[in-house]
Amino acid sequence: MANIQPIILAGGTGSRLWPLSRELYPKQLLQLTDDLSLLQTTLVRVDRLVDALPPIVVVGDKHRFITLSQMEELGGFGEASILLEPIGRNTAPAICAAAEYCSAGEDVILLVLPADHVVMHTDKFVDAVARAAQLAEEGAVVTFGIRPKSPETGYGYIETGSGDRVVSFKEKPPLAVAKEYLAQGNYLWNSGMFAFSAQTFKKEMESFAPEMVACMKDAVENGGADGKFFRLEKAAMEKCPADSLDYALMEKTSAAAVVAADIGWSDIGSWQALWDVLEKDDSGNVTQGDVLLEDTRNCLIKSENMLVATVGMEDTLVVETADAVLVAPLSRSQDVKKVVTRLKKDGRKEFSLHRTVYRPWGSYTVLEELPRFQIKRIVVTPGAKLSLQLHHHRYEHWVVVTGTAKVVNGDEEILLYENQSTYIPAGTRHRLENPGVIALELIEVQIGSYLGEDDIVRLEDVYGRNDQD
Repeated sequence: MANIQPIILAGGTGSRLWPLSRELYPKQLLQLTDDLSLLQTTLVRVDRLVDALPPIVVVGDKHRFITLSQMEELGGFGEASILLEPIGRNTAPAICAAAEYCSAGEDVILLVLPADHVVMHTDKFVDAVARAAQLAEEGAVVTFGIRPKSPETGYGYIETGSGDRVVSFKEKPPLAVAKEYLAQGNYLWNSGMFAFSAQTFKKEMESFAPEMVACMKDAVENGGADGKFFRLEKAAMEKCPADSLDYALMEKTSAAAVVAADIGWSDIGSWQALWDVLEKDDSGNVTQGDVLLEDTRNCLIKSENMLVATVGMEDTLVVETADAVLVAPLSRSQDVKKVVTRLKKDGRKEFSLHRTVYRPWGSYTVLEELPRFQIKRIVVTPGAKLSLQLHHHRYEHWVVVTGTAKVVNGDEEILLYENQSTYIPAGTRHRLENPGVIALELIEVQIGSYLGEDDIVRLEDVYGRNDQD
């Protein structure tokens, strides 16, 4: 059997899981079911496959460093490839790019997996992939269907015929239609996972989406290495049609086949879906964090920072983060996306950022923010350093709490230890570095007429970032 080339699509945002999921810290990076993120559990899952090559992860440019960091936390994925999308163009172009990127050498079975799904039964997943790979070697374009347990309106459906034949693909149905599908017994949930040989995929895509294939071929040929990443060319992607694989190929090809998989799958597309898969107490509640319940049933209550107490609640969702609290009926958790749309329209930070923001060198947490001053906690990982930079509008005071700081401040280079500090005037070039073996933690006080993150002029950066990155 040919080798399996996992392609992990990690470019989504998961807006229905706000306030936990944000534009710059999307669903696949969250720890929702255990101590690993959804991306990490996907990587661990494909590592169980026989004859699997190092995975190709396709990720949005803004998420590249935190994605790399999570992969490095696992270890064992040093040979994986990370393709950077400068702009999002849906799933079909991303898969085209990955297929073109790995086109050298013998034909392989491309196994396409979203990074943000839950699969509870890994052994059954491995078996399902083996069945799909066999069909793919025979020339089929394979999708994975999930046996429905309820008339779900949040999933697309696959109408099946005899054997592994696909009759048609159906869009997300209204409830009455979903009930009909469930009653008929020959409909499966569309999981968004696929398998096909690289050769078959290219032939089929050239028949049904030749413009997309040409654009993504150019995006790879004109792209190039950027440190540990491979950056697709932006100009080529801007010309590329933006379509899902279902629309671009699966609904049109005559080679479609389906593997019915009972793998404990969920796309965690809403808080209701998360409640469905997590373990519940005797009253049907799912709780995470510091939670106190009184006369509460069938609820999902999640606390990130403080005590959350409920009294007399039923079928309710409560999610608390450092800067936002969401309260809604669990049955309306799909409507959380409407809140996210309003946040984006209003230009609010809560749409894109948490109080803690991750950078390639570590993270910072906003502790206090007022019009002319801001206080942050900065954590720099051992051996890492920030860019050499300056600010036009703000002055900064740094106080070391833990660890050792190597500081460039104008023409000086100094070492600071616990309880020592330095002051950086506006317009002064500066850099912070952790030369030690433990995390460096410091408090930064910013004062000035403008404190936005775009007031950064990078003079030198080991991570290749520009001023807006």
